[in-house]
Amino acid sequence: MTLMKVLAWGLFAVAVTGAVTGVTAAIAAGMTFEAAIESFIVTNSAIGLSLACAGVLLAWQRPRNPIGWLLLAAAVAQGGTAAGAGLLAIGEVHGWPTAASRTLATFAAYSWPWSIALCLPLVLLLFPDGRPPGRRWTWLVPVTVVTAPLFVLEMGASPTSLSPGSDVAGYLTIPFHDDLAALWTATEVRGAVLVLAALAGLGLRYRRGGERERRQLLWLLLAVLLLAAVMVVWGVFQTGPVLMLLAIPLVPIAITVAILRHGLLDIRLIVSRTVLYALLTSGVIAVYALLVAVLDRAGPGDSVLATVLIAVGFNPVRVRLQRIVDRLLYGDRDDPARALSRIGRRLADPAPGLAGAVAALCTVLRLPFAALRSADAGDSGGAVVERTSYGTAPERLHTIPLVYGGDRVGELIVGLRPGEKTISVADSRVLELLAVPLAVAVHATGLSEELQRIREQIVVAREDERRRLRRDLHDGLGPTLTGVVYQADAAGNVLADDPARAKELLLRLRAEVTSAIEDIRRLVYGLRPPALDDLGLVGALRQQAERLSLDVSIRASRNLAALPAAVEVAAYRIVTEALNNVARHARATTARVDLTLGDRLRVEVSDDGAAGGAWRPGVGLRSMRERAEELGGTCQAGPGDGGGGRVVALLPLVVTVAVAP
Repeated sequence: MTLMKVLAWGLFAVAVTGAVTGVTAAIAAGMTFEAAIESFIVTNSAIGLSLACAGVLLAWQRPRNPIGWLLLAAAVAQGGTAAGAGLLAIGEVHGWPTAASRTLATFAAYSWPWSIALCLPLVLLLFPDGRPPGRRWTWLVPVTVVTAPLFVLEMGASPTSLSPGSDVAGYLTIPFHDDLAALWTATEVRGAVLVLAALAGLGLRYRRGGERERRQLLWLLLAVLLLAAVMVVWGVFQTGPVLMLLAIPLVPIAITVAILRHGLLDIRLIVSRTVLYALLTSGVIAVYALLVAVLDRAGPGDSVLATVLIAVGFNPVRVRLQRIVDRLLYGDRDDPARALSRIGRRLADPAPGLAGAVAALCTVLRLPFAALRSADAGDSGGAVVERTSYGTAPERLHTIPLVYGGDRVGELIVGLRPGEKTISVADSRVLELLAVPLAVAVHATGLSEELQRIREQIVVAREDERRRLRRDLHDGLGPTLTGVVYQADAAGNVLADDPARAKELLLRLRAEVTSAIEDIRRLVYGLRPPALDDLGLVGALRQQAERLSLDVSIRASRNLAALPAAVEVAAYRIVTEALNNVARHARATTARVDLTLGDRLRVEVSDDGAAGGAWRPGVGLRSMRERAEELGGTCQAGPGDGGGGRVVALLPLVVTVAVAP
């Protein structure tokens, strides 16, 4: 156990001892419950105990946060007053020496004001992280500390006895206390200004803070609202019993929950209903009083008419106030059109894109977390990748599928607000509506990325082809043509003196030129088989089949002459590669090629060989599949239904790539 924790429990023990001593002493002195209440022994003890429990929990769990220590200090102050007042009552009953009674009265009078003058403003100023809202607010801390003794002096130096009916006053009283009214007024103003400044800082924190800090602030706001309602009735209108001060423990309880367990309940819903009905109650009372006053002036008062008028106008006012409060706490979930418009504007901005839309979604619906996931277009296994996210994922999440054209293109994941166990019907309705444009955006983004991948593949393929051509020309055709030049020069040099040698060189020259021509034909064939231009697709395939030791039959649609060049080359390469595989590995005697033209070109090659031998994964099968995929088509190879093997390729006639806006 660290020294800080020992100190925390020590202060807790002092505060609890003071509260218990006060109550025990009041009972021992024979005080009635009403007298103990009027002497503030009951209220100070209860406030001290609540502050002590809250303070020790915070100091134990968050020892670096000064709020726990401030609450413990306030608890000691309140417990000191309770103990002093209780012991003073015993002294008066048993006739203790005057010096002892006056010492107890002094201690009790000067103890509790510190909790109000020093601890409360600092707690509000430093809540919830133990630091001021910003650098410009730091000066309020020393000002609060330096001016706190003024309020302590105002309360402790009053000649009036702490307990009603007692004539014992403390030592440190000021006889001319009432003549310092201006100073005490300034002291009261000082306290009000510091509290208002701290509340303004809380408002600034709420506006700037994230989801977690806002929820922490709402816990304190709820407690302050309830306490303010009680204190207005008790302090301003001076009605109600002293026990109304027992509402003060709500503040330390709310502070403890906010710092340690801010997600315990859906505080937004609680604050929403509290604010709503507080406003309605105040409004009804004010309007009722106004109507009664007006009706009294017009004639004999009729409270029934005032009641009817209030009843008629109550529900429309309630609905309008509910909308205002819910918009502050839940955003635009009750106005789907407005939410859709705000997110649509972020989607239309190309700079943030999906990231901006997800951030806007959290802002619009006051959600702590949202993420967009989509199927990876480049992964044939359909792996899900996270596109973007905003906020910190809570424990409970809700998933909304994103569907485009009947296909699931991704999913929207949102984090539930702290305190919510399931998604509400209102949130679900808005999220399902927002899922439509988000699905379109995810789909468009996927198409854009696919287009970029295709462009990169085209560039890579083009550069690979250029590199191959350069290598073939440089390493093959280049040396051959260089040799031709040298041999032509040599033949010319010996033509007159040695015709036989010249003839030999010319024959060798002819062979070199013939080899160069073959190299050129090979290069041209690699770019596009000449047979396609001379014979067409079917004729070129028949020519290729004649070179194989197979009986190949070819059936084709009549209008293949209109095929795009890229489709024609891909079909030729796939068929020739498939026939070569059959001839080499399938142990087949016959093969059949079917070319069917519809909205796509369907290429099928089947054989009567042994199933499996020709269709093991290898370079040939991968080459066929890549040629089909380059055009946006598919190619499958494997055993046929009736034995043998089969290759089926589907090639689109027009390759269209959509570009995301």
